[in-house]
Amino acid sequence: MTTSKKEVTGKNDIEGKAEGKEWYQLDLSAIVYPTLQRRDFSSVYRLSVLLKEEVDPKVLQEAVDRTMPHFPTYKAAIRKGLFWRYLEPNDRPGPFVKKDVKNPCQPMSFKQDNRYLVRFYYYGCRIALEAHHSLGDGTGGMCVLQTVTAEYLRLLGHEEIENGGFVLDIHEKPDREELEDAYMKYANAKVCPPRPGEKAYRIHGTKEPFYTLNIIDGIMSVKEVMAVAKGYDATITEYLNAVLLYALMKKQEADWHIRLRPVKIAMPVNLRRFFPSRTLRNFITMIYPGIDPRLGEYTFEEIVVQVRNYMRYYLNEKFLRGDITTNAQTQRNPFIRVVPLFIKDLVVRMFYAKVQDQNSSAGLTNMGALKVPERMKPYIERFDIYMGQPFSNRTNCAVISFEDILTINFASSIIEADVERIFFRKLVQDGIHVKIESNRTMDPPE
Repeated sequence: MTTSKKEVTGKNDIEGKAEGKEWYQLDLSAIVYPTLQRRDFSSVYRLSVLLKEEVDPKVLQEAVDRTMPHFPTYKAAIRKGLFWRYLEPNDRPGPFVKKDVKNPCQPMSFKQDNRYLVRFYYYGCRIALEAHHSLGDGTGGMCVLQTVTAEYLRLLGHEEIENGGFVLDIHEKPDREELEDAYMKYANAKVCPPRPGEKAYRIHGTKEPFYTLNIIDGIMSVKEVMAVAKGYDATITEYLNAVLLYALMKKQEADWHIRLRPVKIAMPVNLRRFFPSRTLRNFITMIYPGIDPRLGEYTFEEIVVQVRNYMRYYLNEKFLRGDITTNAQTQRNPFIRVVPLFIKDLVVRMFYAKVQDQNSSAGLTNMGALKVPERMKPYIERFDIYMGQPFSNRTNCAVISFEDILTINFASSIIEADVERIFFRKLVQDGIHVKIESNRTMDPPE
């Protein structure tokens, strides 16, 4: 390979040529995810769509085969250079459609499954996509899933389904903007804000056997949640963050502890809302709404106010530009660029385990209200999203809505479900009707 020249010179081109093939530098977020890879953890997320008719796996495989060439950064394999990892085109057979599994988001080896870092599953009426975060974030993954789903429905005879939104035209070449590292494009603030670093409260739970991922889904009406949130003078995202902080606060109070710690949520922000990017790769940053119980007792109303004020202070183009500029300094540093990859991996892994992962008590992402082409709507029931297995003992919460169906999907690798129980009880107490689904095996009542 002849990739090391670009790696050493530090050019920010999104692609290069090696052995006659295009290759792609990992974007600013993607650099971290392979570093954290271990036998029992992989940065894998899941998106799924529930159709109104049972899925035909043969037709789905044809749809995948026809669609994937339009997404070169997903139809790719990850490789190691001397200083950085990179993506190269993957022309091997696949990815192959498989019947769904009980425990989703299982670790991905970079060498298995013909080196593909994307999986497609089916079960009943569900089509699911799992992707390694080094390929892209949930927005990019949703483009792949919806485009595959639209092509699948067309192959079934619904040729009237149009392109638009997350459904891309598979007969056109991908736009250059879809492949860019948007971080480096907008990381141009004149100052780099410091990182919050105080250790947050961590859940103490009993780890499940390898590999077990406990899934708990709450399904409810968007209108009901919106009405309740409005009653607190909050958006749906602000309200649900407040409910999760409330649940974590109650859990910490019930736990044995020497001293209280701040309760904080790691919340990904889709930077496409603030910067005009069409990238299908990663383009997110993290904010950390929270409360500090050491200052006194919080009512739920006070938590909502705290979250609302935090969100409206930090969610703006100026702060977010500074944040991604801070992140970009490491990659731009000429000394760090020439440090061998194995040393980078060691340092990043230690920093993440000792500092970054301990900066939050749980994760929550809200993908918002999904739209699909108008003629595709009649065939879709709902969507689901899962952040995947947490790096440590905690729970991750993901929110998505379609039409009037809002789903809240929890994923954890510990036995206890106290946080999830308090969370959904609070929603019910606020007058929201919640239907619960889970992959857990429920013991019969005595």
